Order: sequence, then structure tokens, then C-alpha cells
Amino acid sequence: MTHSSSAEEYKLVSSFEAVRKTLLQDGYEDRLDKPLAYWALPNDRRLPLAFLGRSLRELLATPFNELTATRGIGQKKISSLVKLLHRATSDTAPAVPFGLSELAKEIQSRDGELRLADTAAFDPSLVSEALWVQWRDTVRRFELGDEKLGRLAPSLQSLPTVIWRTPLSEYLDRTVDEIRHMRTHGEKRVRVILEVFHAVHQLLNGGNAESHLAVRLIPNQICPVMQWVDVVCREGRIPGRDELRSELVDPLLEQIMVDSGEVVHNLACERLGINGEPKSVRVQSHEMGVTRARIYQLLEDCAKVMEVRWPEGADALGRLAKIYSSESAPAAAVTLFEATLELFYPAKGSLSAGEGADLNDAAEREPE
Repeated sequence: MTHSSSAEEYKLVSSFEAVRKTLLQDGYEDRLDKPLAYWALPNDRRLPLAFLGRSLRELLATPFNELTATRGIGQKKISSLVKLLHRATSDTAPAVPFGLSELAKEIQSRDGELRLADTAAFDPSLVSEALWVQWRDTVRRFELGDEKLGRLAPSLQSLPTVIWRTPLSEYLDRTVDEIRHMRTHGEKRVRVILEVFHAVHQLLNGGNAESHLAVRLIPNQICPVMQWVDVVCREGRIPGRDELRSELVDPLLEQIMVDSGEVVHNLACERLGINGEPKSVRVQSHEMGVTRARIYQLLEDCAKVMEVRWPEGADALGRLAKIYSSESAPAAAVTLFEATLELFYPAKGSLSAGEGADLNDAAEREPE
């Protein structure tokens, strides 16, 4: 055995004994019966497969020389074992999966760490089962299992429509590995699910579950709109067109940009006449070179988004409608409000592809 390999082995033995001593102290009892795989990440390399199913208690009770004598376990895999044991002593996510030195260098060049709080940098490969348990516990602690994925997702564009209304409780009793093996749950879908739970945990971690205050999670764009509607209705005043646009219409359109993209956002702006006179579906279909049915289909996304993001909006705007029904309400504000209500919370059966009113319905009803 070379001097170099002897030195490496000495370091491994010392590191193993140190982490063993730490884990056997008070405060770590809750994790000793969990398998080593609990702290492994999807992108970890050179994992000691022979040990992944064994509990920490069993591994820590095994002499180091017996571990190294295990078939298929060399120095690199023993090193991985020690790293996983060190992870078990921490309650935070590792910076990167071990074995990915190139990725580590790239991350270090970007301020030294990968912050999961940054949505653009969220990496599902950094989510261990241990971290996932923390996020699930936060959702349970604040009784948020009934919240819908679509309500809390960063963007509905990354979330398939079929699970917009899926409650968080659907995943509360599943491990990350079980979620990855669920039918139709590919990496894109799993990423959004993990990201939603992470966002909830980041926002509420440290909160007091015994507090007399309740927690309500609302999309950023929607919260000020709700507050504005409450103030206006409480004061009983009639906002003019400019205030209506800045406090209600623009935030809703921004939410549409986030959730449905630029095409739907631009169509909605044109329908409401944000940058000029309102355009009919007939004009929009001609300009885009598609059928009117396709325009209606795209515009219907506005109502679908609001149904998930702000389901209480129909009642809120219903309260505003009573204010704008006053004879003293400015005509321009009334026109914009009615168009906004029709676009985001249409009455059943209205604005369908084959029938219904148009903002410029005179032109719409003319034969081709």
C-alpha cells in the first residue's frame, strides 16, 4: 500500500468515526432507523449500493474494516458513504450532488452556491428524501393539503392542465421516488410539484403552528387586487377608468402573461382596448391568420387561469359590478369593467366559439 493510499484511508477512517460520534449523540435519534438512501440525490455518483438499504443505526454499529470488506465496496464508495452520513447530520440541502466537480465549479462561479429560493435556479436533482420530508411537514403543519397546485405554481405554463386542481394532499404521503414513478409524472411535472412544496416551505418555515393566525397563500399579482376591491367596496366609491385599469385590469393581465404567455396576453389586451380601441374576434382572427374558433379558444384561457389562481374573483367582481351599475358611474370605466368581467369571469354559455356577444359584436354578427 502506498503512502498516499494509506493517508487517504486514514482520513476516511477519521471522518467516519467523527460523523459516527456525531450521529450517535442526542438529537439525531429520529434519523437512525432511516435507510442511507434517504439522503441520496438523483445525480449522486459512485453511490455505495450495497449500503443504501441499510439503516444508519446498522451502518454505525458496523466496524469500519467490515464495511470496507463488503463486496463491491472500494475506497471511492466508502468515501461516498461517509459523505452521505455527513448529509444525515444536516437539515439543509447540499450545494451539489457529490461526484459532479464540473457542476460544482460552475456553481461556485455564480456566487458560490445554488440557491433553491431562486426559481430560475431550482434544481429537482438536489431534493433528497430528507429535504422532501421537511417540505411535506410544513404543508401538514399549516394544514395546506387542500390548496391546489395551480394556485401555488410559479407559472401554469409549466403545469399540465389536468393537475391544476390537484390538491397538495395528493403527494403528502408519497416519497420523491414514489412520485417519480407515478403514471404520467415525468421530470417536468415532478419538478413543478417539488417547486411548489419548496416555495411553501420557504415562505412558512419557522412559523408557529399554534398561532391564532391562519395562513392564506395567494399569487403575488392577485393579493393587491383583492385588497383594492375590498377598499373600494367598503368606501362605496366609483373608481375611474385609469384607476380601474392600474389596480385591477393590469395585474390580471400580468397574471395571464405569467400563466398563458405572450400570445394570450396580447389578445386579451386587444379585446379590452388597452392600447387603443377594442378589437373584435373577427379582426383578431384575420390578423393572426387563424379561425375565430381558435381565438375564442385562446381567450378562454383567461377564465381558466382565474378559476385556478383567483376562484374568489367572481364574487369580488360581482361586488364591484353593483358599484358600476350606478347611473353616476363613468361610461368609459363601466365599459372597461364589463369587458374585464366578461373576459376573466364570463357568464355560463357566453363568448363561445360559435355564439355569444362580442365586445364589438356588430361587426362580429355580419356574414363572412
